[in-house]
Amino acid sequence: QVQVVESGGGFVQPGGSLRLTCEASINFNEINVVGWNRRTPGGQDEMVATITIGGNTIYSPSVKGRFTISRDDSKNTAFLQMNNLRPRDTATYFCSLSHRSGRAYYGQGSQVTVSS
Repeated sequence: QVQVVESGGGFVQPGGSLRLTCEASINFNEINVVGWNRRTPGGQDEMVATITIGGNTIYSPSVKGRFTISRDDSKNTAFLQMNNLRPRDTATYFCSLSHRSGRAYYGQGSQVTVSS
């Protein structure tokens, strides 16, 4: 059974930074796309960023220029560096792995709270 674990969330003041980590028990060389998504306290889901196995990235307009997604396939790990955080970034952040077989794997999420 594939395990996906997010970590690095927490409480931060506006303007602060956090780095989320996604670790999985699967070979990242088999993962076509790694994504970070978030669910707001109101229940709204949003794609935050994605990165392909080739390193191509896509960002939501709401985070572009502030967040950076990356992956280290040698360590089966992905990251989301979040800078200049805003209260509206408060959400539970999930890592998603799109396997080359077509299957997708998700973690349990990491809570990020931005507040003064």
